[in-house]
Amino acid sequence: MTKRLLLPALGALSLSAVLSVLHQYGVPIPPKALVIVRWIALLSLFPYGIRKKSLTTWIFIAMLIGAAIGHDWPQAAINLRVIGLIFLRLIRTIVAPLLFATLVSGIAGHADLKKVGRMGVKAIVYFEVVTTLALIIGLVAINLSKAGVGAKLPATSGEAPQVQRLTASDTILHIFPENVAKAVAEGQILQVVVFSILFGIALALVREDRRRPLLSFTESLAETMFKFTNLVMLFAPFGVGAAIAYTVGNTGMGILVNLAKLLATLYVALLAFVGGVLLPIALATGVPLRKFLTAVAEPVTIAFGTANSEAALPRAMEAMEGIGVPREVVAFVMPTGYSFNLDGSTLYLSLASIFVAQAAGIHLSIGQQLLMMLTLMLTSKGVAGVSRAAIVILLGTVGSFGLPVEPVFILLGIDQLMDMARTSVNVFGNCLATVVVARWEGDFPSSSAAIGSLAPADEHVAARRL
Repeated sequence: MTKRLLLPALGALSLSAVLSVLHQYGVPIPPKALVIVRWIALLSLFPYGIRKKSLTTWIFIAMLIGAAIGHDWPQAAINLRVIGLIFLRLIRTIVAPLLFATLVSGIAGHADLKKVGRMGVKAIVYFEVVTTLALIIGLVAINLSKAGVGAKLPATSGEAPQVQRLTASDTILHIFPENVAKAVAEGQILQVVVFSILFGIALALVREDRRRPLLSFTESLAETMFKFTNLVMLFAPFGVGAAIAYTVGNTGMGILVNLAKLLATLYVALLAFVGGVLLPIALATGVPLRKFLTAVAEPVTIAFGTANSEAALPRAMEAMEGIGVPREVVAFVMPTGYSFNLDGSTLYLSLASIFVAQAAGIHLSIGQQLLMMLTLMLTSKGVAGVSRAAIVILLGTVGSFGLPVEPVFILLGIDQLMDMARTSVNVFGNCLATVVVARWEGDFPSSSAAIGSLAPADEHVAARRL
């Protein structure tokens, strides 16, 4: 039934696109006829959206409608900016409490490194090295493709101050907060991260009976902020549609070309990361590729379809135990990796942050780009496995560097397509990290060992809580 509703809409959109192209090449088609056909095509998407009941579908429909409004009635589109700004403000309120809660609970929740010993140290080192390589690949890819260069953005009317110019000593000093409330109010995301890390370490040093209440609070706060994010995202179709309408009304349709280049850059960069980093790691550590790829196929597919790493976590843990990784290794490495080893999201963040600067016409020196990478290296640890959480982190990061937010706003139009790819790489990378750590510990069977049968799902859910 859903496909039956989609096919007529796609046909109408195709007809509208063909007529627009013919008009561009001089075929005498009345402009009013083009507008009527275009809006009939757009309205034909509504039954599909109602039947599909998907936020992603409505965001995509809103993006198309916003582009049409900006093209057909640019003056009216400019007045829609306030809707986009409301959505932006709601998103910004999420950043600081989300980072604080996820970082503190992640650090203090895995505080007893004496029990995990070498495994904990190896896992953390592995996470940092691999995510750093992901950031570097994203940085190189966007500087080569220059996907944001040439994008025409509307004036921001004071929304975007100039990028900060700091000396070396100022840069170092700027990392550390003098007042956490001031850091939150000014959107200094790196300072919030530093405070959260130190707070998490301090909480880890407190004895168990005193630590548990505050740890439970941060875990509850993290869950609450994710629910808060979900509520705000319900407003996303209106915010995205208004942002696209405002941008197209001011600059025309050219921004869509830059978005297509960015999407292609991300997919190529992720493929380069998997082939150039993860595959060599698997080969170097003796991971049996065929058995591993067979095991991760299902959780990666779940992640791609839902754009949510957490949705694939239980099945990923089952799959890793099923191929012979000990439960204690899976229980430690996999959940920890969901906070500290989100390869796809970190690559996306580095790529998208430079895209924002390129789109705004702001040149960032190598030193400024490296400082931004340092910020992302820390802030990406708070992304967790939640759909679209990377957009929240990206907004906070570019804001702390004085970059405009309009390009980030426009990214929401194609965020689902990017989220599917980066989330799949997140899950793939965490599964590989689990096997690699087990190999280093000598706990993973040889490549000739048979694949064990999968344990019941409820046992693995319990393992997640260890």
